[in-house]
Amino acid sequence: MDIEVLGALAVQENGVSVTPTAPKPRQVLALLALHADRVVPVSALIEELWGTTPPRSARTTLQTYVLQLRELIAAALHEDGGEGEAGESGRRSAKDVLVTMPSGYLLAAGDGESDVRAFERLAGTGYRAMDAGDFPGAARQLRQALALWSGTAFADVQAGVQLDMETRRLEESRLCALDQRIEADLRLGRHRELLAELTVLVSRYRAHESLHGQFMLALYRSGRRGEALEVYQRLRTTLVRDLGLEPSAGLRRLQRSILTAGPETAVPPPGAAKERLVPTS
Repeated sequence: MDIEVLGALAVQENGVSVTPTAPKPRQVLALLALHADRVVPVSALIEELWGTTPPRSARTTLQTYVLQLRELIAAALHEDGGEGEAGESGRRSAKDVLVTMPSGYLLAAGDGESDVRAFERLAGTGYRAMDAGDFPGAARQLRQALALWSGTAFADVQAGVQLDMETRRLEESRLCALDQRIEADLRLGRHRELLAELTVLVSRYRAHESLHGQFMLALYRSGRRGEALEVYQRLRTTLVRDLGLEPSAGLRRLQRSILTAGPETAVPPPGAAKERLVPTS
């Protein structure tokens, strides 16, 4: 089963879409797909569909949605019906794909691909490369991870409590990967190439200190010192007005370094990324 949730929901079994169009079965599939190969409790599915005030018929209605999903899976598997057993050939049946467990339901992905798992795998490799000082490798792995996103997670799914929480979690993971990829590019001296991207990002995330600090550094290293200081002032105004907070100590240090042309703002020399890989004695 191939699963995509980092954008529009798309779930395929045997190369055929099993994504329903009806909103509530779509919610059920989205939550099961995100947690593929793990049991999703009935309570979590009911909360997703109806919040804290489910109808008395919630469990029965949920079972109906599961049957509808099994019918789509059965069609993709060329079965006669969603309740059939695995054939003599050993092929999976709809019940093998969407499994009823004592406490909930499990969507068995088999040998398929999941964009969330691929993202987490690539991002993890990128973070380890950053820790090792391999900035070219980190930038490459994190760029590949971010390329899996085509929009907001579950962009075309009517989200309840559970999916809303998962969407926020995934967005935070995406922002962390983005932050580290930009940091790797800055370490590689790609400050000018980052300006257009960072211009959009700081406009979208008006209180995100790390992105603003990266934008300040990219501007300063591109010979635009005044604009770098303006970015700091705009962020400070936003933080004080909206949150009653001053910028962090790290961002204040960066501002002082830009004012005084401190060593923290210097462009990394050629080969600096490779030098970090050599242990000091």
